[in-house]
Amino acid sequence: MKVIYHCYGGAHSSVIAAALHLKIIGKERLPTINEMMAIPYYDKTVNGDFGSIRFMGIDDSGNEVYVLGKKSMGDKYTKILMGVAEIMGAGDQIIAIDCLNRVNLSMKMGGFLSRRIGLVFPGRPVLFRGTRKAFMTLVNLVETVRLKSINKCR
Repeated sequence: MKVIYHCYGGAHSSVIAAALHLKIIGKERLPTINEMMAIPYYDKTVNGDFGSIRFMGIDDSGNEVYVLGKKSMGDKYTKILMGVAEIMGAGDQIIAIDCLNRVNLSMKMGGFLSRRIGLVFPGRPVLFRGTRKAFMTLVNLVETVRLKSINKCR
């Protein structure tokens, strides 16, 4: 099974979700700034990364976990990805998860400042606050996906 978490930039909500899925960070408490910054790709993407599916790791069930920044493609991206997977005969082997609906205003503002216009400070503090605020909604999303991936493997 291949699990692809995607969001606008592929640097924040999808990366946190993938890190939760892979147990790089725990779900039982809010991550610290240092823990978030230690996650591969967190607040580190550049313009050339958009549209690239980046490998994050393999979960404890053997599923490959990826992240992707899709800009403003919204649900269109999931439809395209799943359509290509169907053509390739692998539609039942992919789960694509849109994390954008878990992003709050602080994450949008902080991500815009930090990634889009290069103002790491003050962008990151705003981003960290927003990520911590959205954390439990991302935990809930990932738990749902982990159950779905287990059921698909059966």
